[in-house]
Order: sequence, then C-alpha cells, then structure tokens
Amino acid sequence: MREAGVHPAAIEVFSDFHAQLEGGATGLVREADVEPLTDVDRAGDLHVSEDEQRAAAAVTAVIKLNGGLGTSMGMDRAKSLLPVRGDLTFLDVIAGQVAHTRRELGVELPLLFMHSFRTRDESLAALERHQLQVGGLPLDFVQNREPKLRADDLTPVSWPKDPSLEWCPPGHGDLYTALLASGALDALIDAGMRYATVSNSDNLGAAPDPAMMAWFAASGAPYAAEVCRRTPADVKGGHLVVRRSDGRLVLRESAQTAAEDVEAATDLHRHPYFHTNNLWFDLRRLREALSERDGVLGLPLIRNEKTVDPADPDSTPVIQIESAMGAAVEVFDGATAIEVDRSRFLPVKTTDDLLVLRSDVFDLGPDHRLRARTEPPLVRLDPRHYKRIDAFEARLANVPSLVGATSLRVEGDWRFGPDVVVTGDVRLDDDGTVREVPAGARLG
Repeated sequence: MREAGVHPAAIEVFSDFHAQLEGGATGLVREADVEPLTDVDRAGDLHVSEDEQRAAAAVTAVIKLNGGLGTSMGMDRAKSLLPVRGDLTFLDVIAGQVAHTRRELGVELPLLFMHSFRTRDESLAALERHQLQVGGLPLDFVQNREPKLRADDLTPVSWPKDPSLEWCPPGHGDLYTALLASGALDALIDAGMRYATVSNSDNLGAAPDPAMMAWFAASGAPYAAEVCRRTPADVKGGHLVVRRSDGRLVLRESAQTAAEDVEAATDLHRHPYFHTNNLWFDLRRLREALSERDGVLGLPLIRNEKTVDPADPDSTPVIQIESAMGAAVEVFDGATAIEVDRSRFLPVKTTDDLLVLRSDVFDLGPDHRLRARTEPPLVRLDPRHYKRIDAFEARLANVPSLVGATSLRVEGDWRFGPDVVVTGDVRLDDDGTVREVPAGARLG
C-alpha cells in the first residue's frame, strides 16, 4: 500500500481491520445483543422558516458517493454516467438539483464527489460543463484502495493476468478517512462549512433539502441517519438497531446478520425501518473524532467473500475488507435518526430499477427533482436477457408507459416496440423464442 502511494491514514485503518480479521472477527451483530429501533422523529413533521433553511444551507456541503462501476449491470464505468431521463445522466440531474438550490436560496452549497480510482477521470470530464466548483474548494476527492486478501491465508492476492484486480475499494466507510487524507475535510471547515449531507449518486431521491438542513443544524446532533418505513421489498437491506449494552444506535447490514438471526432481522414488524444510506454529520465533530482516534474511527468490519476476478467464479477466492459509512452512527455520542418519505430513496441497483426511473411513472421538475406520479410498479425482468445494460437497452430502447401498471414481469427474450402501454398486472411468458411486443400494444 505504501509503494502504491496509499495515504498513511488509510493504511492504519486497513491494518486495524486486518488485525481484527486475523483474530477471527466476523463483524456480526447478533439479535440477542440488540433491541429494535422503533421511535424516531419524522421529517414530515418539520416546520422551519425560509430564513432557518437559508442559514443552514449556507454552512452545509453536499457529498455524493460516486465510486460505483455498475458491475451488477455488466458495466465497467461509473454507473452515474448512464442516461436516466432522456439524455440526462445521474450526474446531470445531481448538478441540476444543486444548481437550483443555490439559485433559490442564494447560497454556495459546495458539491463534492467521492470517486474511486476507476470512476474519477470520466466523471470529472462529464461534469465540466456544469461549472459546479465553489471558490477554492475541490469538486472531488478519491476513495482509497486496499489489497484483496487470499481467503486461505489473508495475504495480498497476486493476479498477473490483470494486476488492477488485486486491488479493491474499502467500502463507503472509507468516506471519513478519504475526507481527512485528501484535505477536503479541512478545506470545507476552513471555508466556513459546518455540516455535510451525504448520499449515493445512484439515489436521485436524495436531493438537497433545505428543511432537513435546518433540522439537522438545530438538532445539535453530531450525526444523523435517514430511515424509511420497511416494506416486504426492503427486508434484505441494512437497518438501525439499539445496542443493549450501551443504548447506542448501530447499523446492521445484511452481511453482518448471523444465519440464525435472519428471520428476526427481516421481520418488518420487529424492525420497522431500513437505512437509506443518506447521512448527515457535523464536520467539526468528525474532525475531532478522527483526531482523538489517530485517524481510525473504528467502524465495524464487514468481511466480504469474493473471487479475485468477479467475472470468473473459478478464480482465486479472496476476502475484501469493507466497512459501511452508516456504521459511524455508533461512534458519536448523541447520534440520531429521522424518518423520511420514500421519495428520498430511489436507488438504481438493477436494470429493473432503471426502467421504472426512465418511465412515465416519474416526472422531472425544473428543480431537477424526481416526483412519482403514482406508486411505482414492481418490475422484474428476466436476468438472462436484461441484467446487463447493453442487453437491456437493446430490448428496451423504447420505454413502455408504466404509469398505469401495478407490476410487470418479463420471462424470456422480448423486444419492446414504441408506444407500448402497460396497465395493471402484466406477465410476459417465455416460449423459448425471441418475441416482440408490437408498437402501440396495450398490455393488461
């Protein structure tokens, strides 16, 4: 890591995690050790004046995580470069949201992207036309990297066929270390910024919200997490729990759930909220915590078992050491959570999600916010034919109308013609041949 120029702070964090791994740490959060989180404030109950919103927005920075390559959709470039509404990409929509808030409130509202070493150059080139940089503040900082470890002996894996695959990002928990190591944390504080709101670039629902900024500033909390009410579709995601030993909020991701606890952890009545990965924190309090801990926040370990080449299941088994940025909730005294509307959680993890977001279910307003015209339908596309983005776009170059749909399930290889309308519950079955939904068809 030193030879590769990795920052000493990131090496210290990796060393701490590696020692935990050698000691047999699993990172599991046991159901017996926690209580459900059941009582949180609601963003829908907020009443803040425009002056309070403007004052909070004047000292808040927006940070977007933009290190994802969209590998689950067969991509090898930043997912945020995909068109999502007409010709507008995720990055274009984010830029529009920030620019609108700046104009409306007359604030600088710095925007920073945390890139990975694979997404930075192409993303920055795409952002050039938006002129987003504020003063001397950086527009981005780069996530650190670490070696993948052989699963058998925890030594760095060797893969001469493609040495770049010997490395991996350390999960979005690296946010705090990368902010410190890059100098971005000090730069923001020196520029008069006090707070940061953080979300994933593939979640366009998490637009800058001045009312939420005012709430967080007034709360006095060092850290806050946005949570949503769970539905049956959300049972596999991370959720906040209360640790019995000290009453602290703790994030439990799916990878940190023991097999015997899965039933309880996925019970949406027992654990009614899921974690959106939209976060708020006090920049000064973060710097103090990092200073007190010599740059190592001590986030819980996530042990991620993979193969060195994700596309080759027979390649060397490896362990990637990761951490979740939401796990920092347990680091700060007084950390809290707030329940937000589902509209702030619109992630695109699959081509199923992408189809809904591109459809007429959503409108894109002049403020570049996405607003649902109706309850989004459940879409399930045959992964054999639609999982990869190139295959998806070849079959669904014409996006059907889904505003009247409840669900759309596609089995087999179907091509969609223009002006197709889906109403109610629709299922297209597989007869083993390539089939076409003709132009103007009404399904349902």
